Order: sequence, then structure tokens, then C-alpha cells
Amino acid sequence: MAYVFLAAAIIFEVAGTVSLRLAVDNKRWYGGVTVGYLVAFMMLTLTLANGLPLGVSYGIWAAAGVALTAIISKFLFNEPLTWLMGLGMLLVMGGVLLVELGATH
Repeated sequence: MAYVFLAAAIIFEVAGTVSLRLAVDNKRWYGGVTVGYLVAFMMLTLTLANGLPLGVSYGIWAAAGVALTAIISKFLFNEPLTWLMGLGMLLVMGGVLLVELGATH
């Protein structure tokens, strides 16, 4: 169940961040920012309460959030997404994988 809460935390954090970008042009999106971040932190709290370690939870949450936000920004806002940025995301995900594998020992 912890991973379900973590997935929800990631989705809502990305939604809050995308809403923040949308709020630049339309202040009504601040409601989406507020709801997105509040729910994201509530879901992250439930993730921790269900036994997933903080380092692993936060690493996955941050890495997935960065990757998804960059991909969504490419399509919604026509922001750059270069091969070098993709390589950076892969390196971050690899680091998170190592943290998760290290947590099992």
C-alpha cells in the first residue's frame, strides 16, 4: 500500500508544480497549486506511515517528480528537453535505485 500512496504523492506533486507554472498566466491556478501540494504531502505522510523508509520515499518522489515535470513541460509549455537532460534524469533515477537497493541491507 505504501507504493500506492507514493504514486499518488508523485502525481499530486507534479500536478501542483504544473499548476504553479500555469498560475504565471492565470492566478486561478493557485488553487491547483495549493490542493496539489497539500494532497502530495498527505500522501507522502501515508507512504511513511505504511513503512517505506524516508530516504527511499523521498528519493523516488523527487526523481519521478523531476522526470515527469520535465516531460510534461516539454509538451504543455514547449520547454526544452534535450538528450543531456534525459541523461541527467537517468543518472538521478540510477542513484535512487542504488539508495533503494542499499536500504534493503
